[in-house]
Amino acid sequence: MAKIRIRPLYIGIVFVFIVVFLPGFAKFMDLRSKNIALEEKIERLEQENTTLCKEKKKLEEDIEYVEKVARDSMGVTREGEIPIKIEQ
Repeated sequence: MAKIRIRPLYIGIVFVFIVVFLPGFAKFMDLRSKNIALEEKIERLEQENTTLCKEKKKLEEDIEYVEKVARDSMGVTREGEIPIKIEQ
């Protein structure tokens, strides 16, 4: 049976390799997770932007939608109407 001898030089090389590359790898993993989070945030904001652009277009072009929004959000009424608030 052959004995496996590990020379101190090999142990030193492995130690130096770990000391040099481990902090860089940890930084890489941290930046990678931040990048993934930012990409998800960008995707969410792009969807929100699309929704807001559609809403803006409806407000610019559809007078009935503008009236509905004004009635719902600001309580605007037509002349002669009596507003009734229903508490939920």
